[in-house]
Amino acid sequence: MIEGDGIGPEIAQSVKDIYSAAGVPIKWEPVDVTPQLKDGKTVIPDAAIDSVKRNYVALKGPLATPVGKGHVSLNLTLRRTFNLFANLRPCKSIAGYKTPYDDVDIVLIRENTEGEYSGIEHVVVDGVVQSIKLITKEASERVLRFAFQHAQAIGRKKVRAVHKATIMKMSDGLFLNTARELSKEYPDIEFDAELLDNACLKMVTDPLPYNDKVLVMPNLYGDILSDMCAGLIGGLGLTPSGNIGDECSIFEAVHGSAPDIAGKGLANPTALLLSSIMMLQHMGLNEHATQIQSAIFKVLAEGKVSDPYHDTAGLIS
Repeated sequence: MIEGDGIGPEIAQSVKDIYSAAGVPIKWEPVDVTPQLKDGKTVIPDAAIDSVKRNYVALKGPLATPVGKGHVSLNLTLRRTFNLFANLRPCKSIAGYKTPYDDVDIVLIRENTEGEYSGIEHVVVDGVVQSIKLITKEASERVLRFAFQHAQAIGRKKVRAVHKATIMKMSDGLFLNTARELSKEYPDIEFDAELLDNACLKMVTDPLPYNDKVLVMPNLYGDILSDMCAGLIGGLGLTPSGNIGDECSIFEAVHGSAPDIAGKGLANPTALLLSSIMMLQHMGLNEHATQIQSAIFKVLAEGKVSDPYHDTAGLIS
C-alpha cells in the first residue's frame, strides 16, 4: 500500500476498513516512496522497490507532482522503475450519477513509458527548449500486444489505434505500422485506426460507438483521452486505473492529492476503491471483487452520498 500525499492516507484507510469488513485475504504492507536523489536522479527508496517486487502488486493513492519545477513526477518514476508499460483505464457509466451520456463503457490502454513523457528535455539557447518524443518499436509492440490480449480477455472483438501519423509521420507512423503488423497475429480481432482529434470530436458527440472497442494509443494521447472519457461518466473520482508490467502491477486513483481538503473527512474513496477492485481481479480474487464492487454501485445508485464526486484539485498525469 502506497498511501500517497494529501487525502491519500484517509482514502487508503477507507479501503483497508472495507477490505477488513469484507474478509479480503490481504495483508497490507505500507510503503514510503518519498523520493531520494541518487547520482543526480530522482529514485524510489530501495525498501519500496523491494516490497513491490516481492508482492508483485501495489495499490497507490495520489502523489503530488510539482508543476514546472522540483523533482521528476513520482508517478512517472514508479512506471519507469517497474517497467509498467500499459495503463489500463476503463470508463463505465455508474447508476446514481446523471451525466449527458448514458451507458458509456469505454476501455482505453495508454502506452506508459515513452512518447512525450520520456523526460528528454534541454535548453537549446535562452528562450528555446527542445523536448524529444521517443517512440520505439519494442515499447509500441508490447503495449499493442497487451491491447489485443485484453480485448480477447474481456470479449471485445475490435481494437482501434488512436494516433496523429498524419503529422508525426515517423514516430506515430512507427506506432501505427507496428499495430497493423501485429494485428495479423490476432485474426479474431478486427483492427482499425483513427486520428486523435477525430476520436475526441466523435467521442463527445456520441461515445456509444466506442463501447465495443479497446482503444490503444501512445502516452500523451492516452493521458488526455482517458481523462476526457472520465469526464463523460462523472469525473476522475469515479475512474479506476491499473499500470501493468510483465512482473509487477500498480493500481491507483488517478485524481490529485487535494491538499486543500486533506484531513477534513471530505475526500471520497470511490476511485481508489474501484482501482483496488481491478487489483483483486488481477490477482484472481474475483468473488471478493464482485462483492465489494456490487456494494459500491448499490450505495451510489441510492444517491444518498453527499458530494460523491468531489473534484479533487491538482490532477496527476
